[in-house]
Amino acid sequence: MNPRSLVLGLLVILSLPSPPAFANPFDNWAALVVAGDWHAHSGAASDVFDNARRDLVKELMQMGFAKDHIQQYSAHPDADRSTMSLHSDPATIEVNFRKLAEQATSGCFAYLTTHGAPLGVVLGDSVVAIREIGDLLDETCPGRPTVVIVSACYSGMFIPVLHADNRMIVTAARGDRTSFGCSEANTYTFFDQCVLESLPKSTTFPMLSDMARECVTLREKAEMVEPPSEPQVYIGSAIARQFEQFTFSLQ
Repeated sequence: MNPRSLVLGLLVILSLPSPPAFANPFDNWAALVVAGDWHAHSGAASDVFDNARRDLVKELMQMGFAKDHIQQYSAHPDADRSTMSLHSDPATIEVNFRKLAEQATSGCFAYLTTHGAPLGVVLGDSVVAIREIGDLLDETCPGRPTVVIVSACYSGMFIPVLHADNRMIVTAARGDRTSFGCSEANTYTFFDQCVLESLPKSTTFPMLSDMARECVTLREKAEMVEPPSEPQVYIGSAIARQFEQFTFSLQ
């Protein structure tokens, strides 16, 4: 091949469009992280839920969630707004998450850490029924792969209401059990701490749930608290087939 032909060949190759960069599986997911209360079980002020919110958001960004696609909410009146946290009340969450889900359309992730009651969770000054949260997810994330993690007492009650083929649901306790660790003396609840500790060792959400549940069991035995909370997990048939696409690594 003569030099002129070689140069022309190289110019043609260089002019071809570059292949698209590999897209992180979560960069177009809508993520919701809610600290629903700022009190310990004693009624004293506590940062336990806000600590988990703040640190989980950092982990999500390391997993590949886009910063602009993560909404975080705090119930604390003196919350550091530099973290871009909004106020944890049902109306604010609904309006803003609807907008986010219209922008980020590949999947949905929701994490709630708060006090729980048998039929709902505390969000700001309200106890919100499980069905209201289910309706929001039904309307904003229909058919999308969705991961819901609820860190609250009695949160196993959420599974029969929220279950769907496209969802994975992880809860901090059985429907008839409390979870532990919301004391003002703690940095995180037991379950939240176990999630945060397990994330760097996990590569999928099912692995994360298994490790976090084992961690909770060991922590509760060490602290000698009873009865055990028995965190629950539900994985819908549709999302179960997709988890090989949704891998992550924080190491």
